[in-house]
Order: sequence, then C-alpha cells, then structure tokens
Amino acid sequence: MSNPSTPDFERLSVLPTAVQTLARAFADFGVLQPAQQALAREFGDLLGDAEDPFERARLAGHFTASALVVSGDGTRTLLTHHRKLGMWLQPGGHADGDRDLARVALRETEEETGLVGVTVQPGIFDLDRHWIPEHKGVPGHWHYDVRYVVRAGSDETFAVSEESHALAWVPLRDVADGEAYDASLRRMARRWLDAPAA
Repeated sequence: MSNPSTPDFERLSVLPTAVQTLARAFADFGVLQPAQQALAREFGDLLGDAEDPFERARLAGHFTASALVVSGDGTRTLLTHHRKLGMWLQPGGHADGDRDLARVALRETEEETGLVGVTVQPGIFDLDRHWIPEHKGVPGHWHYDVRYVVRAGSDETFAVSEESHALAWVPLRDVADGEAYDASLRRMARRWLDAPAA
C-alpha cells in the first residue's frame, strides 16, 4: 500500500514537468506540516483534474498563489487592503495558466506592491483553500491558494495598485496576535516567527 503523503509517481510520469515538480512540493509540504497534510493531498489530487485547475474558468475551484512579503530584517510584512474583499491580506492572484506558482506569487507581489528587488524563497510556505463569494456575475468558487515567502530587498518603497485601497508594512507579531486579521494570515505570521531562521 502506498504512503498517502507521497505523490503517485506512476500518475505523475504523464504530467508536465512543472506539474510533477508542484506535486512533489505538495507532498514535501505535507511531511513538513503534518497539520496540513490532508490539505496538501487535496491540492495534489487537484493537479490531475480533467479541467485545467490553473485556469480561473474552472469554477469548481482553481489554483491561485500568494506571498507572505517579509522585510529584509524579517520582522514586518507588507499587506494590501484588498479592494474587492475589503480585508488586509497578503498580495496574490490567479495562476491564469502558469504552472509555476512560485513565479505567480512573485509576479503578483511586484504588480500589487510596486516593490523592486524582491525574491521568492524556495518551497511552499502555506496552503489554504477558501471560498470566494459571487462577485459581478462570477459564481462563488474555491481558491486553492499556494503561499510562498517573498523577501523584500533594501528598497521597501511600495506603490498602491488599482487592486488595493492601501498598503502597509505591519509587524509580523501584530499580525500573529491580531484577531482582526484573517486566520490563515495569522497562521503564516506565527509560522514565520516560530521558524528557526526568522
């Protein structure tokens, strides 16, 4: 019997290389974060869906990517006050066909914050499946959000995009302890602060 925490390599052999890499990353994440192992398997299973889960047209649910943007000193995160959702969140967005979700997270960070000199750290940092309500004729649907850490460079100057009301650098400790923030954002802040390298 196969280990449920490892990918089905026979099935993976017929998938594109980028998707194989992502499937292994989900499995690795599940080992590192046992509390999210079942969720990691669910994300891995979505990779084999007949409908393309990297396209937003798959209204049953699709992949998105986002970034915990961390300051150079590791103590703050850059949050966006999301125009559509009306909440302080990490930057992120739809894959729109891109199978490299780390690249998507980096691109969305650059587009939504205007930061320059940012870099994405290897490895999935967090996974979150959340419901997006109906908006402007688009039915409600699930986002399978794959989160990465993006580190800011020496220049922390940001620019507010049309997707945001505002941007702000916020101490990660305030996010971790702040009940007003989204629960998954608080989880990421706590994970970062608890990590040996933080």
